[in-house]
Amino acid sequence: QVQLAESGGGLVQAGGSLRLSCAASGRVVSPSGMAWYRRTPENEREWVAKIYPNGYTDYGVSVKDRFTISQDRARKTTYLQMNSLKTEDTGIYFCKFVVGGRDIWGQGTPVTVSS
Repeated sequence: QVQLAESGGGLVQAGGSLRLSCAASGRVVSPSGMAWYRRTPENEREWVAKIYPNGYTDYGVSVKDRFTISQDRARKTTYLQMNSLKTEDTGIYFCKFVVGGRDIWGQGTPVTVSS
């Protein structure tokens, strides 16, 4: 059974940076995609970023040019570097792997950006 574990969340002032990690454990066949989502305080789910095995990346409009997604496929890990954080980036961040056509989600890590 594949499990994902996020880490790296916390409290940061606006303008600061955080780096989130998401590591897979268990029998993980190479994921066909990795992505980050967040749930806002208003309980809305937003897609943040995604990365494909070939390295192609894409970002949500609100985080483009501030966040960077990367992957270490040997370690079955994806990272989200978040710079120039804004209060509206506050939320719970989840990673998702697509493995064998199935979506596998982590438990989430909270990010709070204070003004």
